[in-house]
Amino acid sequence: MNDQPGEEEIQDQPEGLKPKNRTIILVVILVILAGVLAFLFVQNRNLEEARAEKEEALNQAFIQLDSISNELNNKILTISELGGEIDTLLSIKAQLESEKKDLLNKDKRQQRSISALRDRVGGYKELLLLKDEEIKQLKVLNDQLMTENSELKTEAQELNQSIRSINEVKSQLEEKVAQASRLAVEGLQVIAVNDKGREREAEFRNRHIDQLKIQFYVSENSVAPIEGKELLVRVIAPDGNVLFDVTRGSGSFFFEARELFYTVKKEILYDKSRQQVVIYYEKGSDFALGLHQVEVYTDDYLMGKGTFNVK
Repeated sequence: MNDQPGEEEIQDQPEGLKPKNRTIILVVILVILAGVLAFLFVQNRNLEEARAEKEEALNQAFIQLDSISNELNNKILTISELGGEIDTLLSIKAQLESEKKDLLNKDKRQQRSISALRDRVGGYKELLLLKDEEIKQLKVLNDQLMTENSELKTEAQELNQSIRSINEVKSQLEEKVAQASRLAVEGLQVIAVNDKGREREAEFRNRHIDQLKIQFYVSENSVAPIEGKELLVRVIAPDGNVLFDVTRGSGSFFFEARELFYTVKKEILYDKSRQQVVIYYEKGSDFALGLHQVEVYTDDYLMGKGTFNVK
């Protein structure tokens, strides 16, 4: 009998990969899938940890702002009782409460920069330290006045003269401090931004303007207090008229006993350091051709000015 396999037996063998090869490929695929899943798991865990760290930092910032708010309330009450000025502190308190409110808003909360928020907290802490020193000075001044009043109450005329002299000196000192604490504008530039975001400086045509970008630096001033500042910008056309549109934020203010119109305004928290300010003004109708003046005011004084030309 012939032991060689017949043609039918050869044709019955399965085609394709051998079982051993299929097993190897399946194992390789499973290993790759396991690696991908492990990578995704680690990446997701890192993202969760980063979110958790930011959330914790935001919570700590809120707690610090809330603590500063309570301390600021005490400072306002004490300074008011000692006869000091509290209007600026009330303005800063309102701004602080607004920042606390933003931290409670889920959408705004996630947009806050941790480093910028820490800088804010640092600025508020420095403000509290300055107010502690002011309270000490007010207490000393009050104690001095009480002592002087007790010792000199029988010499009313001399006391009144002394008070007048003190007030004159105080007024002179306050005037000097007020002058020294004035802020100034540095490097004012007016840039035309078209609808595609391209920028042109100093001289441009109406077709180049979709927005005016007004940027400058508020100079460093160690004498000036840490406080909120409202910057008023006047853009004056060649004919002397001020660009004015209430729908774009224009308004008016008083300067040297007369009402002036401003084009746009911006509020900042000034912290003694040199800081950049950028203000955008959307174009309405075409600008007049010629040289335009730009003036920046705050607290009823002129901080600085610049020009740009529309060809």
